[in-house]
Amino acid sequence: MLQLANTPASKNLKLSVLAAAICISNFALAEHNNNQLDKKNVEEVKVWGESKASDQADFTTPNSVLTREDFQSINIATTEDVVKFEPSIVIRRRFIGDSNGTMGIRGSNMFQTSRSMVFADGVPLHYHLQSRWSGAPRWTMVSASEIAQVEVLYGPYSAEYSGNAMGGVVVIETAIPQQREFHFDGAFFTQDFNAYKFDDSVNGFKGFVSAADKIGDLSLYASYNHLNNDAQPQSFYYNTPTETDNPNTATGAYAGKSSTGDDVLYFSDSGVVNTQTDNLKFKVGYDFGHWQTLLNIAYEDRQSSSDSPNPFLEDLNGNKIWGGNVVVNGQNLTIPASRLAVSDMDRKSLSVGLRLKGDLNSNTSLEANLNQFSILEDQNRSSSVNPNHSSYTLDGQVSDYDDTGWTTAEAKLRFNRLGHTHLALVTGVRHESYQLNYSVYDSSNYAAGSKDTLTNTSGGETSINAAFAQFSWDINSQWDMAFGARFESWKSSNGYISKENTTTGNVEKAPVPEISAEKLSPKLSVGFSPNSDWQLRYSLARAYRFPIVEELFSQYQAYNAISLANPELKPEDGIHQNIMIERSLNNGYARINVFTETIEDAIDSQTTLLPGGGSVRTFSPVDETKAQGVEFIVNQYDFLVSDLDMRFNWAYIDTEVVSNSTAEGDDISPEDSIVGNELPRMPHWRGNLMASYALTEKWTTSVNLQYASDAYGRTDNTDTERNVYGAQDGYTRIGLKTHYAVNKMLKLGIGIDNLTNEIAYVAHPWPGRTVYFTLAYDLK
Repeated sequence: MLQLANTPASKNLKLSVLAAAICISNFALAEHNNNQLDKKNVEEVKVWGESKASDQADFTTPNSVLTREDFQSINIATTEDVVKFEPSIVIRRRFIGDSNGTMGIRGSNMFQTSRSMVFADGVPLHYHLQSRWSGAPRWTMVSASEIAQVEVLYGPYSAEYSGNAMGGVVVIETAIPQQREFHFDGAFFTQDFNAYKFDDSVNGFKGFVSAADKIGDLSLYASYNHLNNDAQPQSFYYNTPTETDNPNTATGAYAGKSSTGDDVLYFSDSGVVNTQTDNLKFKVGYDFGHWQTLLNIAYEDRQSSSDSPNPFLEDLNGNKIWGGNVVVNGQNLTIPASRLAVSDMDRKSLSVGLRLKGDLNSNTSLEANLNQFSILEDQNRSSSVNPNHSSYTLDGQVSDYDDTGWTTAEAKLRFNRLGHTHLALVTGVRHESYQLNYSVYDSSNYAAGSKDTLTNTSGGETSINAAFAQFSWDINSQWDMAFGARFESWKSSNGYISKENTTTGNVEKAPVPEISAEKLSPKLSVGFSPNSDWQLRYSLARAYRFPIVEELFSQYQAYNAISLANPELKPEDGIHQNIMIERSLNNGYARINVFTETIEDAIDSQTTLLPGGGSVRTFSPVDETKAQGVEFIVNQYDFLVSDLDMRFNWAYIDTEVVSNSTAEGDDISPEDSIVGNELPRMPHWRGNLMASYALTEKWTTSVNLQYASDAYGRTDNTDTERNVYGAQDGYTRIGLKTHYAVNKMLKLGIGIDNLTNEIAYVAHPWPGRTVYFTLAYDLK
């Protein structure tokens, strides 16, 4: 049974549980309806998926469901915006159009990207080839404008999902066309940003158009989404004063602190980042009898340019300094010329998904999903120095992904009655295979993408074959139970890293031995309803998260980054528990979740920032980590007064490194050990509020709030400085939105995010105040 450790942080946790319970008791005065938010007079939208009610026996996993009615409180520019206000979720979207919009859920931080999953119409969007910022879900494979429903599942309590659901699963469903319709929406956004020596506004826009039709049993859908945005500088480069040879006199350095509190001199920012994204989507659905099929084709073309670094330093003649040794106010400083280089990124991806669903008989249904995801192109081109540097040539570096992608296939059978009216079963099999190949080349013409000399290469493959079964039993009107297990067979193969041939000097592929593992993950959930108003549920699950290709094989050195892989990593081994207490309200519910997560052999990806702005990334196991927390949630339409809709959540979490003796040994001094430290990027407190009020039938206004407390960014917890580049700052962000329906076809809107223009950092800076102007047009 779930137990809370007796620590000061756990006392805060127990007080949080008590406070949340008191709040739910107050809400209990409300009249019972049901726990699924049921807004009156909302246009019905048909989707494939169905969310589960908490009083169902197969409701094993705490969830949160959003519909289009809930989206109206959010300033939505990109798909990940839809879930950023949900309980215990953080979306690291540093700017609109960010390709590195990672997601953290509960005890899995935003860089543990392989501990969460995202599906859209059954197609995986999660990117389980890489981790950290490179492992962000491919959100642009589904446009925000086509989404009809989102369900967030918390934890690995269902046998239907792998151990990659340790944090949770986001299940996106898009609308199935029921008639001929045309939709267009557009947005213009502008951001104010002021940090270090950058003070300016940056702008962007997006446009989306779709056409759909229903012709008999055939449904057709096509859409195009374009986004172009300039973003605030993402990096601020610094160095520590040190002795240098032949320094030139300079002015303009910004004296400040590093995230670890060291005195440093900032010499440049990375400049404005321009991102352009084009997304094409085609969906073809066909119904025949009791069967439905859906073909889903998505294409992404993304370009990003970082070509305008902004050096702070000038010589005595007022010229910008692009590298070399300088002396500023009597302090010597080295400016790495490669740090002010320029770069461009091109990425093209294609995803093809096929979904089949239907009834075999009145008692049995089948669902199958196939997906092929391919990187058509993913290339980054970097100069060796800035074009303004005196030694600039077209020499540079090109990094390239080749033969990279995945294939997944799954089939599920659902039995509504299994020899007993109140016993049901879902069972199935799933296959996943992943391949990643990454190479770095010296280039004589980086701008043209010339790949002249191979300097680093690494890659490999992983595969998982799984079988699962889960029984759901309605014991009586008050008790229900679900129990099941998932068996997984995992293997890594064809792995390789770079090795220099001592005879020729050429880089060759050195093979890495294959490894494999087989694991069984049991699941259990017990529910109790003392009456129609209350629901209690205890869920227990074991989950194994297997290493991904990057963690095992990604080893390279580029101009400003080094990655060290670990081919001997073991699967993460997690024990997860959740207690849910829920009170139904009119048009909503109030809920408490108390949870613990204990992970053995936790894979920690740690990045160390080097003087001058470079970085070293490593993958290493931590013997045992623990997270325990509580969530208080109230979601209700017509809250207190008619036409006021509210979604509120507040979460507390305490995390700890419990054991690390394998890496540290037994003789390490306590001050050098990470045992007892908090896990990185895990703030104790998070809170979100969305409230929307219909002033008239045509005019709606909304307010939203996001809160998070400070956190550490490093496992050693040495980054204690706040409000500096590299820090993990807390924040309080207020947003406003209003939209007006001119008529049945045309809507206009205006919104603001980060109203107070609070500047905070998630290592890189969060966006400043952003204003949105929106327009939407529908023709049916």
